[in-house]
Order: sequence, then C-alpha cells, then structure tokens
Amino acid sequence: MSDYYDAFEMSPVPAPGPDAVAPEPFRGIYGMPAFVTIPTSDLAASVDYWIRGLGFFELFSIPGRLVHLRRWAFQDVLIVSAASLPEQPPAMSFSFACLLSQVDSLVEACRAVREDSVDGPQDTPWNTRDVEVLTPENARIVFTAAKPFDPAGQEARNLAAIGIAPPGDGHGDDGEHA
Repeated sequence: MSDYYDAFEMSPVPAPGPDAVAPEPFRGIYGMPAFVTIPTSDLAASVDYWIRGLGFFELFSIPGRLVHLRRWAFQDVLIVSAASLPEQPPAMSFSFACLLSQVDSLVEACRAVREDSVDGPQDTPWNTRDVEVLTPENARIVFTAAKPFDPAGQEARNLAAIGIAPPGDGHGDDGEHA
C-alpha cells in the first residue's frame, strides 16, 4: 500500500493526455495558498513579458507599485517595484504547470518578447517536458508539462523505484481521500 493517491480533483491542472484542455484563466478571488513575489526595476516591461510571453493576465494593480498576475487558479505572481535588482539570477526557480500542447507556443512567445530568455524544452526522468525561462527581473521560471504516462516506460520504473505506484493500478489509491 502506498501513501500516495490520485488527487487530480483538487487541482486545476488536467490529467495529462493528448486531449487535455487547459483550464480557463481564473479571475476569482481566493486565499492564495502560495504565490511568488518578483521585484522589478521596470514594472511595465516585466508585466508585458509575463502577459505576452508567459500567458498571464492582470488581476489587479496598485499603479506604480504592484501588479497581481495570474494564469490558472493558484498560479499567482505579484510583480512589485524595486529600486534595484541582483545582477545574477537566483539559484532557485519557481515552476508553473502547463500542458504539452502549450510548450511550443510558450517558447515562441517568450522568444518573440526576449530572444535569449528560454532554455529548452527538455524531457525529465519524472515524465515532464520543462521549459526554463529567465524573466526580465532575472527570475528563473520553469513551465512544466506532464507527459502521457506509459506504465511500461522508464518514467514508470523511475517512480516505482521511489515507491510511487503508477496511476490506475489500484495500489496508489487512498480510501480516506477517494
């Protein structure tokens, strides 16, 4: 028995597959369980990149000080004015879910706004295709898309090796949360 269970009903991220459809942008107000705050010395340029390149929309703003951006539910970013920025990108990154069908257009859109801002896409051993973006504020942002799961593939073996049962085999379901 595994402690892991299928809980996609709790997430706006659709189950991976060839007919997965991205959720609509979410404009509701909620208590944010997590969000990113990104300082910028050029609020307008940063907001432009996040909207045109990364596909976010402006939820609200405090002119000259802060812009609250969002994509899907629970993908919130606060862009805040700062007097200066570090010259080097931070060692950490922040990841947002997307769909495989969005990866190529995301890369194209980011490169159209800032040509050298994208690294990837790259496939990972944990069954995703990732695109790393360096934003105008030197934030390292990763868009990660789950690939369709192949129970006979290497990714399934990678997950099994760390104790995660493949979806749909009945061993990963947690009856208390079903």
